[in-house]
Amino acid sequence: MSNLFAGPHLWILLIVILLLFGAAKLPALAKSMGQSARIFKGEMKAMKDDDVPAAAEGTATSTAAPAAPLQPPAQAAPVTPADPAPGASDTRS
Repeated sequence: MSNLFAGPHLWILLIVILLLFGAAKLPALAKSMGQSARIFKGEMKAMKDDDVPAAAEGTATSTAAPAAPLQPPAQAAPVTPADPAPGASDTRS
């Protein structure tokens, strides 16, 4: 099978894209694709930069003693309302 994007195949593909999207929308489409590619490159670079300090910290913390495991908090006794004093009555007139 020959190269699909060579010679007349490329021209036919470009004409179909032009008919589908229209000449007015192609610049906006190209701009949005360029912005998406720029954002993607920036995020990939940020991920690589984040990995470098994490790797350096991983070697430093491996020599330290492991941290104590967290224990769940103790449960408090349920609070019950205080009983009224004997002989006291709540009478309202």
